[in-house]
Amino acid sequence: MFRKILIANRGEIALRILSACRELGIRTVAVYSEADRHALHVRFADEAICIGPPRSSESYLNIPQVISAAEIANVDAIHPGYGFLSENANFAEVCEASHITFIGPTPDAIRLMGEKDKAKEAMATAGIPVVPGSAGVVPDEDSAKDIARKIGYPVMIKAAEGGGGRGMRIVRSAKELIPLFRTARTEAEQAFGSPNVYMEKLIERPRHIEFQVLGDRHGNVIHLGERECSLQRRHQKVLEESPSVVVDAETRQRVGKQVVDALKAIGYSSAGTMEFLREESGNLYFIEMNARIQVEHPVTEMVTGVDLVKSQIRVAAGEKLEKVLPPIEFRGHAIECRINAEDPDTFTPSAGKVTAFRVPGGPGIRVDTACYADAVIPPYYDSLIAKLISHGHDRAEAIVRMQRALDGFVVEGVKTTIPLHKRILADPNFLAGKFDTHFLERMTAVETK
Repeated sequence: MFRKILIANRGEIALRILSACRELGIRTVAVYSEADRHALHVRFADEAICIGPPRSSESYLNIPQVISAAEIANVDAIHPGYGFLSENANFAEVCEASHITFIGPTPDAIRLMGEKDKAKEAMATAGIPVVPGSAGVVPDEDSAKDIARKIGYPVMIKAAEGGGGRGMRIVRSAKELIPLFRTARTEAEQAFGSPNVYMEKLIERPRHIEFQVLGDRHGNVIHLGERECSLQRRHQKVLEESPSVVVDAETRQRVGKQVVDALKAIGYSSAGTMEFLREESGNLYFIEMNARIQVEHPVTEMVTGVDLVKSQIRVAAGEKLEKVLPPIEFRGHAIECRINAEDPDTFTPSAGKVTAFRVPGGPGIRVDTACYADAVIPPYYDSLIAKLISHGHDRAEAIVRMQRALDGFVVEGVKTTIPLHKRILADPNFLAGKFDTHFLERMTAVETK
């Protein structure tokens, strides 16, 4: 097992990793920007090193600074969390070259899954259904026209090396294609440093379903069921739950086996998430893989009893899954609400000082956060300040517990999305499990009329 781990992240995920390390008896090193000097992950780590100014590019994304901190602290491994450098294959390679274990997949696996067109090709070769679309990057406008004619409108143009909705455009007619193709390429280059885009058939009213996976360094892979992630705003998830109300046991077993077989074929290790779109007929199509721990990993932990972060660390240290995992049994239902420091009506970020902070508790409630009273929410980073998770013996109990927890969650000084989550949890269509990835757009449109 590792002696000392550097946590190359901030916020609630840094604290989550720190807790896992403490349970495993591993010393921790926090890195922080000047804006995070008083952050909780800095306070609770065994050691802490400042790696630069507030901007991510000069601190949390600065590979030489992170590696220098790791070498100064003489760590065995680095856990990147999610975001920042977690899916940066070059960073994983630098860790290897520095004789530091990167707690995540191999650089080759990260690179393969990071290039979404190649990831789709690899999964299609492994037998997993993919959304009809281009065979790879769309090289030019004439090719875009040919592909769109072949698969039929509407189509979706997506950045090949990015996500989060940037470099993404929906095209509903031939007249719109070329202007939107150019816009998507320009946005992709600005956001990700590459203008490459690919194209796929647009599935109307889809649900977003993802499968949690975990692999070791001995060729073993397991899936831990699915999560429903259809509650999104501009392709950013807002609420997640597990299991999905539209995935039955047969589909779970069949798709889970396909996922496991495909990842064994590419030698995947560590935690990861295979993401699918589900059309109304029930077919699931692979869209991408996130080769890291996910923000929403707690809902899987709640229904399986598996500590995914500790499991990541243990398999990175060379342990086999059979030793790491308890017997897998899916129990009950879990929901996660992402509490962001944003105006719940306009979604404008709300940076500033938190003047009061009280988290809920009671049966079936978990809160992952790095926030506290008098903490300052800086304007430089993602606006997530807490993850509120509920668990019940079924979906109805998980919903009731979440409603009770939202009522008892107090954050003052900054605006948060708690009121939005209360509206979602009271919506008849959500309660009935009748929603898709456009649910929030329709709900907020009705509210503003």
